[in-house]
Amino acid sequence: MAESIQLDVGGMTCDGCASRVRDAIEGVSGVDSAVVSHEQGTAVVIHTGISRDLLTGAVRAIGYTVDGQGEDFHWSDGSVWKQSANNTKWCLIGCSIGEFGTLAYYSYSGLTDDISLYSNSWYFFAILPLINGLATSVMLETFLLIRGQMDFRNALSTAFGMSFISMLMMEIAMEITDLLFTQGELGMNPIAIPFMLIVGFLTPWPYNYWRLKKYGMACH
Repeated sequence: MAESIQLDVGGMTCDGCASRVRDAIEGVSGVDSAVVSHEQGTAVVIHTGISRDLLTGAVRAIGYTVDGQGEDFHWSDGSVWKQSANNTKWCLIGCSIGEFGTLAYYSYSGLTDDISLYSNSWYFFAILPLINGLATSVMLETFLLIRGQMDFRNALSTAFGMSFISMLMMEIAMEITDLLFTQGELGMNPIAIPFMLIVGFLTPWPYNYWRLKKYGMACH
């Protein structure tokens, strides 16, 4: 005889998250169906003779929490590495648009050519690409969440709530890499671009894995 059970799931922020949770639950043998809502943070499961522990384990295994508890943390979850890599990729694209565009403008316009190294003006123009990169990253995150059928207000709030630590790590790592190629001059060295992208991706990736695995905090 079919039974119903409700799980309180944490870490879901959009329809994409809800779909992942639903697929994980419905992948358990004996589950007939699952209705998952990221807005309510619930999963209502219709099943035949399945223990609650088995269902909660399936949800926690993909990085979400059940009843406020997640899976014991470890670094060997391939599915979380893959998901966190996808999250990092989209963050990299968003951050790169603003940072690369600003640095390229410096080179094209000559705006920073006469600025003394490590002066107050130098620090101002060095920080500006980071700010622009954060702005374009939030804009891209908002667009992706809206595409995932979240309304604009919630999408913008979620985008701002995503890890600025990860974004800052990425932005700073990329700009430092560029400065190594330009010897401290503010601008874009085309040769540095692939190295900036590699460093920008690798620097926050472990942090994004940890955040997703421990708290279920990521979504694309």
